[in-house]
Amino acid sequence: MAKLKSVTVGFLGGVGEIGKNMTVLGFGNKYMIVDAGQSFPTEDTPGIDNVIPDMTFVRENCGNIVGLFLTHGHEDHIGAVPYLLQEFDLHVYGSDLTIALLQSKLEERKIKSNKLHVVKAGDVTVANPFKVEYIHVCHSIAGAFALSVTTPAGVVFFTGDYKFDYTPPEGGLTDIPRLSRIGDRGVLLMLGESTNVEREGSTVSERMVGENFDMLFDDNASRRIIVATFASNVNRLQQIINTAVKYRRKVAFGGRSMVKIAEIGRQLGLLHVAPESLVDIDKINKVPDEELVIVSTGSQGEQMSALTRMAAGEYNKIHLGANDTVIISASPIPGNERSVYSVINNLCRLGCKVVYHTLKDIHVSGHAHREELKLMLSLVRPKMFIPVHGEYRHLTMHADLAETMGVARRNILIPEIGALVRVNARGVKRIGSIPAGNTYIDGDESGEDSMEMIIRDRRQLASDGLVLVFVSVRLSDGKLASAPEVLLRGVAAADDFVNDVKADIQQVMAKERYTDPDKRGALKSKLGRAVRNRARQYMHSLPMVVPVIVEV
Repeated sequence: MAKLKSVTVGFLGGVGEIGKNMTVLGFGNKYMIVDAGQSFPTEDTPGIDNVIPDMTFVRENCGNIVGLFLTHGHEDHIGAVPYLLQEFDLHVYGSDLTIALLQSKLEERKIKSNKLHVVKAGDVTVANPFKVEYIHVCHSIAGAFALSVTTPAGVVFFTGDYKFDYTPPEGGLTDIPRLSRIGDRGVLLMLGESTNVEREGSTVSERMVGENFDMLFDDNASRRIIVATFASNVNRLQQIINTAVKYRRKVAFGGRSMVKIAEIGRQLGLLHVAPESLVDIDKINKVPDEELVIVSTGSQGEQMSALTRMAAGEYNKIHLGANDTVIISASPIPGNERSVYSVINNLCRLGCKVVYHTLKDIHVSGHAHREELKLMLSLVRPKMFIPVHGEYRHLTMHADLAETMGVARRNILIPEIGALVRVNARGVKRIGSIPAGNTYIDGDESGEDSMEMIIRDRRQLASDGLVLVFVSVRLSDGKLASAPEVLLRGVAAADDFVNDVKADIQQVMAKERYTDPDKRGALKSKLGRAVRNRARQYMHSLPMVVPVIVEV
């Protein structure tokens, strides 16, 4: 009897969470990677710039990885690629826009790669033992793909992020006929995105946003208009430009990423705008308010974005006031609500008229709702199903939905980060774990364990404060050279606390003869323990204690 052939699937990110999407597909000892994204810092990760997957698995198997295949160019799918290519020399495949966005990131970090490959819908890449076909899908960015991967064990289908938009403004429909033919051929496993599984019905067409832009421009004919949206949504940018041209307004791009992506879109022929319709951001003061549209970054309240700086009065190129209408063409990503509404409040303080998602339909999601998820399942008709790209509740709901669409419950698995899953004709089963987790990026520094400790320290500083203890010691006799000093930062404590801490330090030093600098660590531990014991008497929380020994 022939041995049953199996594939393995490892999850480095994107399951049980939003963002940081990264999946490894294996057959034998060969692997391919689908996406390598980042997620964004939260209040629990103070000072961190972004979060990427743990790359230990890639490090341990880099010689057997045949390629990195990108479904589309959003940060949660390509944000970790520069860090990956900084360490590993991998072949990378993606659409023209995806590769152009990635190339821009690599140039910023001075990373060179001659293994970036532009592919288009309908192409097939052979990377033994895998054959990868790229299927066009609608999303909120151009050049988005689903991936149909033929392996010796069967077809593994990655939906990527998608929706079924039947009247897209650009780029064509999701390729339903091709999806159906793939389903007819037989699919062993489908990994389906789950982001909007909680939303009933279907997504609204992107074209509807353009119609609402038209009404808003007409209603604000005498005012200057500022539109904040995702820079990567080239179709949205095109609709804004088309509306501006219709109302005889010039367009200025605000924000570094907006300027960059607009230029990439023009170079690739994805964004069409006549030069005479554009105005440099430095020259907008020469254009009357009623003849100008500023297209800006900052729809998510990002701290350094153009809109956030405008709202705070800190953007020297643009000063907002009572004759400005600001349209925020996006919905807050979960976790960004506070930042977004803070920007809206600041805009209102400046006297601006602000239009946002709860007031007008000026944004539609790029992610499939329940009816579209059901349509994808009915087209692909997989034998096995794994929900991905969502928090655990999303994955659970998508698993239930797949069962209602005819996938046997025993053939559905809900994954977790680090899970290693085996799939063959008999079923889907978790068989172990692979190294997985978070790598935190802080400026140019990154790490797992060391950065975890730094983040814990920052959390403690933010919540409980800091006690700095300075002790001057004479090496000649090991005694105090002067009275100890105590500085408090972020700690609410009475003078009695400081006086008692000083007395405790003097008691410790009275018992010590510090003449050997090699014993500095032991003395610091005793001083720290004494200060923490005293803090427990005065406070409900425990501040960070840092003893500093000065040898004289």
